[in-house]
Amino acid sequence: MLEMRSLYVDAVLKEYELQRGYLPEGEPIRTIYLGGGTPSQLANKDLERLLRALPVEQAEEVTIEANPSDMTEAKLKAWREMGINRLSIGVQSFDETILALLNRRHSSKQAKKVIRLAQDLGYDNISIDLMYALPNQTLEQWQADVQTALTFDVQHISTYCLSYEPGTPLDNLRKKGLFREADDDLANAMYAYLCTRLKEAGYVHYEVSNFAKPGYESRHNSSYWDETPYLGLGAGAHSYDGASRQWNVANLRKYMSEILNGNVPFKREKLTQTERYNERVMLGLRTSKGIVATDELLRKAQPYLATGKLRVMDGKIIATQEGINILNTIITDLMRE
Repeated sequence: MLEMRSLYVDAVLKEYELQRGYLPEGEPIRTIYLGGGTPSQLANKDLERLLRALPVEQAEEVTIEANPSDMTEAKLKAWREMGINRLSIGVQSFDETILALLNRRHSSKQAKKVIRLAQDLGYDNISIDLMYALPNQTLEQWQADVQTALTFDVQHISTYCLSYEPGTPLDNLRKKGLFREADDDLANAMYAYLCTRLKEAGYVHYEVSNFAKPGYESRHNSSYWDETPYLGLGAGAHSYDGASRQWNVANLRKYMSEILNGNVPFKREKLTQTERYNERVMLGLRTSKGIVATDELLRKAQPYLATGKLRVMDGKIIATQEGINILNTIITDLMRE
Protein backbone atom coordinates (compact mmCIF):
# COMPACT_ATOMS: atom_id res chain seq x y z
CA MET A 1 0.00 0.00 0.00
CA LEU A 2 2.80 2.43 0.91
CA GLU A 3 4.56 1.67 -2.38
CA MET A 4 1.33 2.32 -4.31
CA ARG A 5 0.95 5.71 -2.63
CA SER A 6 4.51 6.62 -3.58
CA LEU A 7 3.92 5.55 -7.19
CA TYR A 8 0.75 7.62 -7.24
CA VAL A 9 2.71 10.70 -6.18
CA ASP A 10 5.14 9.93 -9.03
CA ALA A 11 2.19 9.97 -11.43
CA VAL A 12 0.81 13.26 -10.08
CA LEU A 13 4.24 14.89 -10.41
CA LYS A 14 4.50 13.60 -13.97
CA GLU A 15 1.05 14.98 -14.79
CA TYR A 16 2.09 18.38 -13.45
CA GLU A 17 5.04 18.37 -15.85
CA LEU A 18 2.73 17.48 -18.73
CA GLN A 19 0.01 19.98 -17.79
CA ARG A 20 1.95 23.05 -16.67
CA GLY A 21 0.84 24.95 -19.76
CA TYR A 22 -2.85 24.26 -19.21
CA LEU A 23 -3.72 27.48 -17.40
CA PRO A 24 -3.95 30.74 -19.37
CA GLU A 25 -0.55 32.39 -19.78
CA GLY A 26 0.25 34.65 -16.85
CA GLU A 27 -2.43 33.08 -14.62
CA PRO A 28 -0.81 32.85 -11.16
CA ILE A 29 -1.37 29.88 -8.86
CA ARG A 30 -2.67 31.56 -5.71
CA THR A 31 -3.99 28.49 -3.90
CA ILE A 32 -3.05 24.82 -3.57
CA TYR A 33 -5.53 22.28 -2.25
CA LEU A 34 -4.52 18.74 -1.35
CA GLY A 35 -7.76 16.82 -1.18
CA GLY A 36 -10.30 14.73 -2.97
CA GLY A 37 -9.25 11.73 -0.91
CA THR A 38 -7.08 11.33 2.15
CA PRO A 39 -3.74 13.06 1.49
CA SER A 40 -3.08 13.01 5.24
CA GLN A 41 -2.26 9.31 4.82
CA LEU A 42 0.74 10.10 2.62
CA ALA A 43 4.17 9.56 4.10
CA ASN A 44 5.92 12.86 4.85
CA LYS A 45 8.62 12.14 2.25
CA ASP A 46 6.01 11.72 -0.51
CA LEU A 47 4.04 14.79 0.53
CA GLU A 48 7.25 16.79 0.63
CA ARG A 49 8.20 15.59 -2.87
CA LEU A 50 4.82 16.72 -4.13
CA LEU A 51 4.90 20.15 -2.52
CA ARG A 52 8.49 20.80 -3.53
CA ALA A 53 7.40 20.58 -7.19
CA LEU A 54 4.46 22.98 -6.73
CA PRO A 55 4.69 26.79 -6.43
CA VAL A 56 4.06 26.75 -2.68
CA GLU A 57 6.05 29.93 -1.97
CA GLN A 58 3.85 32.07 -4.22
CA ALA A 59 0.57 30.52 -3.02
CA GLU A 60 -1.48 32.52 -0.53
CA GLU A 61 -3.30 29.44 0.77
CA VAL A 62 -2.06 25.83 0.93
CA THR A 63 -4.69 23.45 2.32
CA ILE A 64 -4.58 19.77 3.19
CA GLU A 65 -7.65 17.65 3.88
CA ALA A 66 -6.95 15.54 6.95
CA ASN A 67 -8.62 12.71 8.81
CA PRO A 68 -8.27 13.11 12.59
CA SER A 69 -6.89 9.57 12.90
CA ASP A 70 -3.94 10.50 10.65
CA MET A 71 -2.98 13.69 12.47
CA THR A 72 0.02 13.21 14.73
CA GLU A 73 2.19 15.89 16.28
CA ALA A 74 5.08 14.88 14.03
CA LYS A 75 2.95 15.15 10.89
CA LEU A 76 1.46 18.50 11.86
CA LYS A 77 4.93 19.94 12.50
CA ALA A 78 6.22 18.55 9.20
CA TRP A 79 3.25 19.94 7.26
CA ARG A 80 3.91 23.43 8.58
CA GLU A 81 7.55 23.18 7.53
CA MET A 82 6.44 22.13 4.05
CA GLY A 83 4.38 25.32 3.68
CA ILE A 84 0.89 24.02 4.50
CA ASN A 85 -0.93 26.89 6.22
CA ARG A 86 -4.54 25.67 6.28
CA LEU A 87 -6.12 22.47 7.60
CA SER A 88 -9.47 21.03 6.56
CA ILE A 89 -10.30 18.40 9.18
CA GLY A 90 -12.96 15.80 8.39
CA VAL A 91 -14.64 15.60 11.80
CA GLN A 92 -18.20 14.90 10.47
CA SER A 93 -19.61 14.52 13.99
CA PHE A 94 -18.54 14.65 17.64
CA ASP A 95 -21.11 11.97 18.54
CA GLU A 96 -19.58 8.50 19.03
CA THR A 97 -22.71 6.60 17.98
CA ILE A 98 -22.93 8.51 14.70
CA LEU A 99 -19.22 8.10 13.97
CA ALA A 100 -19.58 4.36 14.47
CA LEU A 101 -22.55 4.18 12.10
CA LEU A 102 -20.60 6.16 9.48
CA ASN A 103 -17.70 3.73 9.97
CA ARG A 104 -15.27 6.57 10.63
CA ARG A 105 -11.76 5.64 11.71
CA HIS A 106 -11.54 8.34 14.38
CA SER A 107 -13.32 8.89 17.67
CA SER A 108 -14.82 12.08 19.04
CA LYS A 109 -11.99 12.25 21.56
CA GLN A 110 -9.38 12.01 18.78
CA ALA A 111 -11.04 14.78 16.79
CA LYS A 112 -11.11 17.13 19.76
CA LYS A 113 -7.52 16.32 20.65
CA VAL A 114 -6.08 16.99 17.19
CA ILE A 115 -7.93 20.28 16.76
CA ARG A 116 -6.41 21.54 20.01
CA LEU A 117 -3.02 20.10 19.05
CA ALA A 118 -3.06 21.91 15.69
CA GLN A 119 -3.96 25.17 17.40
CA ASP A 120 -1.20 24.70 19.99
CA LEU A 121 1.30 24.12 17.16
CA GLY A 122 0.43 27.47 15.59
CA TYR A 123 -2.12 26.65 12.88
CA ASP A 124 -4.32 29.71 12.69
CA ASN A 125 -6.46 28.80 9.67
CA ILE A 126 -8.42 25.65 10.51
CA SER A 127 -11.63 24.39 8.93
CA ILE A 128 -13.70 21.52 10.27
CA ASP A 129 -16.31 19.53 8.34
CA LEU A 130 -19.61 18.59 9.94
CA MET A 131 -22.50 16.58 8.49
CA TYR A 132 -26.19 16.72 9.36
CA ALA A 133 -29.36 14.80 8.53
CA LEU A 134 -27.36 11.69 9.42
CA PRO A 135 -28.90 8.27 10.19
CA ASN A 136 -30.85 8.33 13.47
CA GLN A 137 -29.49 11.82 14.22
CA THR A 138 -31.79 13.99 16.33
CA LEU A 139 -32.01 17.77 16.33
CA GLU A 140 -30.55 17.76 19.85
CA GLN A 141 -27.53 15.73 18.71
CA TRP A 142 -26.92 18.17 15.86
CA GLN A 143 -27.22 21.16 18.19
CA ALA A 144 -24.65 19.51 20.47
CA ASP A 145 -22.29 19.00 17.49
CA VAL A 146 -22.56 22.67 16.53
CA GLN A 147 -22.03 23.80 20.12
CA THR A 148 -18.97 21.55 20.46
CA ALA A 149 -17.52 22.92 17.22
CA LEU A 150 -17.93 26.47 18.50
CA THR A 151 -15.90 25.74 21.63
CA PHE A 152 -12.79 25.45 19.43
CA ASP A 153 -13.29 28.87 17.83
CA VAL A 154 -11.87 27.63 14.52
CA GLN A 155 -11.72 30.00 11.57
CA HIS A 156 -13.94 28.03 9.20
CA ILE A 157 -16.76 25.48 9.36
CA SER A 158 -18.09 23.52 6.37
CA THR A 159 -21.36 21.64 6.75
CA TYR A 160 -23.00 19.11 4.47
CA CYS A 161 -26.43 17.52 4.39
CA LEU A 162 -26.06 13.76 3.96
CA SER A 163 -27.12 12.35 0.61
CA TYR A 164 -27.37 8.65 -0.09
CA GLU A 165 -25.36 7.53 -3.11
CA PRO A 166 -26.90 4.43 -4.76
CA GLY A 167 -24.94 1.27 -4.11
CA THR A 168 -23.02 2.54 -1.08
CA PRO A 169 -23.08 0.50 2.18
CA LEU A 170 -25.01 3.30 3.90
CA ASP A 171 -27.63 3.37 1.16
CA ASN A 172 -28.01 -0.40 1.38
CA LEU A 173 -28.58 -0.16 5.14
CA ARG A 174 -31.16 2.57 4.54
CA LYS A 175 -33.06 0.43 2.05
CA LYS A 176 -33.16 -2.40 4.59
CA GLY A 177 -34.74 -0.05 7.12
CA LEU A 178 -31.92 -0.45 9.62
CA PHE A 179 -31.98 3.20 10.64
CA ARG A 180 -34.26 6.21 10.58
CA GLU A 181 -33.59 8.62 7.73
CA ALA A 182 -33.94 12.34 8.44
CA ASP A 183 -36.97 13.88 6.73
CA ASP A 184 -36.96 17.28 5.03
CA ASP A 185 -38.51 19.07 8.01
CA LEU A 186 -35.79 17.79 10.35
CA ALA A 187 -33.00 18.59 7.87
CA ASN A 188 -34.38 22.12 7.43
CA ALA A 189 -34.60 22.60 11.21
CA MET A 190 -30.99 21.48 11.57
CA TYR A 191 -29.84 23.89 8.86
CA ALA A 192 -31.83 26.77 10.35
CA TYR A 193 -30.25 26.19 13.77
CA LEU A 194 -26.80 26.03 12.19
CA CYS A 195 -27.22 29.33 10.33
CA THR A 196 -28.60 31.16 13.36
CA ARG A 197 -26.06 29.84 15.83
CA LEU A 198 -23.01 30.44 13.65
CA LYS A 199 -24.14 33.95 12.79
CA GLU A 200 -24.48 34.67 16.53
CA ALA A 201 -20.93 33.37 16.98
CA GLY A 202 -19.53 35.81 14.42
CA TYR A 203 -19.26 33.61 11.35
CA VAL A 204 -20.01 34.93 7.86
CA HIS A 205 -22.33 32.66 5.86
CA TYR A 206 -20.53 33.21 2.57
CA GLU A 207 -21.73 30.09 0.72
CA VAL A 208 -24.64 27.72 1.29
CA SER A 209 -22.48 25.12 3.05
CA ASN A 210 -19.63 27.29 4.30
CA PHE A 211 -19.14 29.66 7.23
CA ALA A 212 -16.02 31.65 8.09
CA LYS A 213 -14.70 34.21 10.50
CA PRO A 214 -14.29 37.49 8.55
CA GLY A 215 -11.24 37.23 6.29
CA TYR A 216 -11.00 33.44 6.51
CA GLU A 217 -13.26 32.47 3.62
CA SER A 218 -11.67 29.61 1.65
CA ARG A 219 -9.80 31.31 -1.17
CA HIS A 220 -9.46 28.05 -3.05
CA ASN A 221 -13.14 27.11 -3.01
CA SER A 222 -14.15 30.68 -3.77
CA SER A 223 -12.21 30.45 -7.03
CA TYR A 224 -14.55 27.67 -8.19
CA TRP A 225 -17.56 29.89 -7.59
CA ASP A 226 -16.22 32.97 -9.41
CA GLU A 227 -14.95 31.15 -12.53
CA THR A 228 -11.23 31.45 -11.81
CA PRO A 229 -9.29 28.94 -13.97
CA TYR A 230 -7.77 26.04 -12.03
CA LEU A 231 -5.66 22.95 -12.66
CA GLY A 232 -6.56 19.66 -11.00
CA LEU A 233 -4.03 16.84 -10.74
CA GLY A 234 -4.67 13.17 -10.01
CA ALA A 235 -7.20 10.45 -10.75
CA GLY A 236 -10.68 11.92 -11.23
CA ALA A 237 -9.38 15.50 -10.95
CA HIS A 238 -11.18 18.31 -12.81
CA SER A 239 -9.66 21.39 -14.45
CA TYR A 240 -11.08 24.59 -15.93
CA ASP A 241 -9.30 27.05 -18.24
CA GLY A 242 -12.07 29.63 -18.62
CA ALA A 243 -13.57 28.15 -21.77
CA SER A 244 -13.62 24.39 -21.25
CA ARG A 245 -13.59 21.78 -18.53
CA GLN A 246 -11.67 18.55 -18.50
CA TRP A 247 -11.58 15.63 -16.10
CA ASN A 248 -9.14 12.78 -15.63
CA VAL A 249 -10.14 9.15 -15.68
CA ALA A 250 -11.18 8.09 -12.18
CA ASN A 251 -9.73 4.57 -12.30
CA LEU A 252 -6.51 4.77 -10.31
CA ARG A 253 -4.54 2.09 -12.12
CA LYS A 254 -5.52 3.35 -15.58
CA TYR A 255 -4.62 6.91 -14.56
CA MET A 256 -1.19 5.87 -13.28
CA SER A 257 -0.43 3.65 -16.27
CA GLU A 258 -1.32 6.35 -18.80
CA ILE A 259 0.47 9.18 -17.00
CA LEU A 260 3.69 7.26 -16.49
CA ASN A 261 3.63 6.52 -20.24
CA GLY A 262 3.45 10.24 -20.98
CA ASN A 263 -0.29 10.54 -21.66
CA VAL A 264 -2.91 12.43 -19.66
CA PRO A 265 -6.10 10.31 -19.71
CA PHE A 266 -8.83 12.95 -19.73
CA LYS A 267 -12.04 14.00 -21.44
CA ARG A 268 -12.75 17.60 -22.35
CA GLU A 269 -15.96 19.57 -22.74
CA LYS A 270 -16.02 22.98 -24.41
CA LEU A 271 -18.69 25.05 -22.70
CA THR A 272 -21.36 26.82 -24.73
CA GLN A 273 -22.57 30.30 -23.80
CA THR A 274 -25.72 28.76 -22.33
CA GLU A 275 -23.70 26.32 -20.22
CA ARG A 276 -21.46 29.08 -18.91
CA TYR A 277 -24.51 31.20 -18.11
CA ASN A 278 -26.16 28.31 -16.25
CA GLU A 279 -22.99 27.63 -14.27
CA ARG A 280 -22.79 31.28 -13.22
CA VAL A 281 -26.38 31.05 -11.97
CA MET A 282 -25.88 27.71 -10.24
CA LEU A 283 -22.62 28.64 -8.51
CA GLY A 284 -23.17 32.35 -7.94
CA LEU A 285 -26.52 32.01 -6.20
CA ARG A 286 -24.92 29.66 -3.66
CA THR A 287 -22.72 32.51 -2.44
CA SER A 288 -23.38 35.65 -0.44
CA LYS A 289 -22.03 37.69 -3.37
CA GLY A 290 -24.83 36.52 -5.66
CA ILE A 291 -24.90 37.08 -9.43
CA VAL A 292 -25.04 40.20 -11.61
CA ALA A 293 -28.65 41.33 -12.00
CA THR A 294 -29.05 41.34 -15.77
CA ASP A 295 -32.41 42.18 -17.36
CA GLU A 296 -32.92 38.50 -18.21
CA LEU A 297 -32.28 37.37 -14.65
CA LEU A 298 -34.41 40.12 -13.12
CA ARG A 299 -37.31 39.07 -15.30
CA LYS A 300 -36.99 35.39 -14.39
CA ALA A 301 -36.39 36.18 -10.72
CA GLN A 302 -39.43 38.43 -10.32
CA PRO A 303 -41.66 35.88 -8.50
CA TYR A 304 -38.91 35.19 -5.97
CA LEU A 305 -38.05 38.86 -5.54
CA ALA A 306 -41.71 39.59 -4.84
CA THR A 307 -41.88 36.93 -2.10
CA GLY A 308 -38.58 37.85 -0.46
CA LYS A 309 -36.71 34.69 -1.43
CA LEU A 310 -34.31 36.75 -3.54
CA ARG A 311 -33.18 40.35 -3.13
CA VAL A 312 -31.19 42.84 -5.18
CA MET A 313 -28.25 44.62 -3.59
CA ASP A 314 -25.48 46.61 -5.29
CA GLY A 315 -26.55 45.31 -8.69
CA LYS A 316 -26.47 41.65 -7.60
CA ILE A 317 -29.25 39.11 -7.10
CA ILE A 318 -28.74 37.34 -3.78
CA ALA A 319 -30.66 34.50 -2.13
CA THR A 320 -32.16 35.29 1.28
CA GLN A 321 -32.24 32.70 4.05
CA GLU A 322 -35.78 31.77 3.00
CA GLY A 323 -34.61 31.43 -0.58
CA ILE A 324 -31.71 29.16 0.34
CA ASN A 325 -34.25 26.63 1.62
CA ILE A 326 -35.59 26.20 -1.93
CA LEU A 327 -32.43 27.18 -3.78
CA ASN A 328 -32.42 24.23 -6.19
CA THR A 329 -35.88 25.21 -7.41
CA ILE A 330 -34.87 28.87 -7.82
CA ILE A 331 -31.71 27.97 -9.73
CA THR A 332 -33.65 25.71 -12.10
CA ASP A 333 -36.14 28.47 -12.85
CA LEU A 334 -33.39 31.02 -13.55
CA MET A 335 -31.42 28.80 -15.91
CA ARG A 336 -31.63 28.79 -19.67
CA GLU A 337 -32.91 25.68 -21.41
